[in-house]
Amino acid sequence: MPGRAGGPGSGELVDRVRQHLVQLGDAAAPMAGDGPAGLTASQVAVAVRDQSAVLGDRAVLDVVGRVLPELGGAGRLDSLLRDPLVTDVLVNGPDQVWVDRGDGLVRTRVRFPDEGSVRRLAQRLAAAAGRRLDDACPYADARLPGGIRMHAVLPPIATGGTCVSLRVLRRRSFSLDELVAAGSVPAEGARWLRAVVAARLAFLVSGGTGSGKTTVLAGLLSLVDPDERIVLVEDAGELQPDHPHVVRLEARPANLEGAGAVVLRDLVRQALRMRPDRLVVGEVRGAEVVDLLAALNTGHDGGCGTVHANGPADVPPRMEALATAGGLGRDAVHAQLAAAVAVVIHLVRERSGLRRVCSVSVLDRAADGLVVVVPAVEFRPDAVVARDGVEVLVKLLGARGVSV
Repeated sequence: MPGRAGGPGSGELVDRVRQHLVQLGDAAAPMAGDGPAGLTASQVAVAVRDQSAVLGDRAVLDVVGRVLPELGGAGRLDSLLRDPLVTDVLVNGPDQVWVDRGDGLVRTRVRFPDEGSVRRLAQRLAAAAGRRLDDACPYADARLPGGIRMHAVLPPIATGGTCVSLRVLRRRSFSLDELVAAGSVPAEGARWLRAVVAARLAFLVSGGTGSGKTTVLAGLLSLVDPDERIVLVEDAGELQPDHPHVVRLEARPANLEGAGAVVLRDLVRQALRMRPDRLVVGEVRGAEVVDLLAALNTGHDGGCGTVHANGPADVPPRMEALATAGGLGRDAVHAQLAAAVAVVIHLVRERSGLRRVCSVSVLDRAADGLVVVVPAVEFRPDAVVARDGVEVLVKLLGARGVSV
């Protein structure tokens, strides 16, 4: 690239150095630290000298500075991913890198040299997770070592350039008291959530993408009696409840040959044989809902999970759609849902970025036999208000010996 310290043709030099190091096997452990397999700047400098002995010191440092970030960790995104407040890092091409620190997306000053460097990063991260990402398969969804969830799309599918989306998992769980302090749950509303957990009522945490469902569910699971055994079934290990007895089962995608996949439905069935006191499906998103409903109807009290829904009233249709795709008829879906799940806890994300619990609802059967959601307690920013279903909720809690 003319005009850079490396001089004319330095772009080609960067590529040669990168390929040289890869061939030597120095870049075998992406996402393992600051550099691949402990690769240092001095090692890269030696490789630069090997490829072009005529460069001056300043030019060598320039090439080292361009090569090193692309060989280890998440490259230029590492500093963002190390920020404890960052939940999402989004790359929309070489000149657009955005982050979410809990208060909405903000554009950063991070830049990539060119489209090729973004593409190489996406492909390297996908390879680290055992996924294919190339012209024949221009998109990939994977969980990286360390727990970061990655999605990437290559051109021409992504018309503006390679797009990379990274979701950073919470480093720790937040207790219910901490959620109250953060404004996610009103103090008066926390007693209702504690009562639902103490009564071992089966519940679903619903909300849109990024509304905080996993965070709230982990906080509620931390309230479970220490003597109980929690078995978590997840597509990607996100839940981190503060509890002494947690068993984790995690789905596995197919390998590059398309074999070896283990799906959530398989894991739910296995979990039932592991003597769970609480069966938890991190995110109900497919045919596993059939086995979950069956499990909750066979004596597994206190089971729970999360589900995407725009509002509490949308939960039954969402569950119906998932279960129908899993082979369960409509009448059977609603019959099992009514018997299996007692409570829906719904979250919203405000324009300010605040994620908060907005309601606790109960499930009921309408005259046509379909399940409907009846609001029981509404959590407003300034008050907790009883709604039509509050008497039903109090009765459900009382039947389990829990009062509010």
